[in-house]
Amino acid sequence: MNFPAIARERRHTLYFLREIRRFSPVFLDTEVDMTAVAGHREKAKAAGTRISVITYVVHSAARVLARHPDANAAVHGGLFARVARYGGVAAKVTLDKRINGQRVVLSTVLDRVHEEGLAAIQSRVDHFRDGDPETMPEFAGARKLHRLPPWLGRVLFAMAVRPLEVRAARFGTFAVTSLGHRPVDGFHSVGGTTVTLGLGRITDRPVVRDGEITVAPVMRLNLAFDHRVIDGAEAADVLAEIKQGLESFPAHHPHPREATTVGGAEK
Repeated sequence: MNFPAIARERRHTLYFLREIRRFSPVFLDTEVDMTAVAGHREKAKAAGTRISVITYVVHSAARVLARHPDANAAVHGGLFARVARYGGVAAKVTLDKRINGQRVVLSTVLDRVHEEGLAAIQSRVDHFRDGDPETMPEFAGARKLHRLPPWLGRVLFAMAVRPLEVRAARFGTFAVTSLGHRPVDGFHSVGGTTVTLGLGRITDRPVVRDGEITVAPVMRLNLAFDHRVIDGAEAADVLAEIKQGLESFPAHHPHPREATTVGGAEK
């Protein structure tokens, strides 16, 4: 039996998992009829613009969370826990990358996405999707953690992410992760935020419309929420509104300047 050491390029993931052990995750899921999104994507493609599914989900979820400040929040502490309601909505997006030949999960935070349109969000997604994690300045912190002794890396990571004042910049106010490029129908993940969305593949499934069975592109949308911050009813409302926004796109998506914003952080 072989016992290879854990690759140093994955140390940031281990430090992250250690930090979120205090979470109390509960999991919900639903199915989303992606007909409206697929039609919009085709029109954009015909006009020479590529928009990824994850961009539509970020766009929809950001506007929903702007209307749900209790879910766009974080908790810190034990007996004397504090809750921070964030002043804006920031999406943490995960990326499948390679560093030194080692396959790793990296993430980036797209701030104030509740104020941005699809094109602006897609431009930022493309920047990180196409960039080289071995040279991008945005991932310099992760590369530094890889070089440090594990005990020091854990300490510095914790110091960087625990303060509520910087949590949104490090983790975002919600997270989105996708395995839809593979034959995965659904999965749940805890992204270090009160709400984490997991995207499965889009595949043709039977749906009922006006009493008739038809075939439509359907995506499984999973939501994990931290039960310390919100309860199931609030999480279900968030999931239902994201589903509604995607299924009626773009009818339920106002211009970014009209999007509801959240007030200053409350502690």
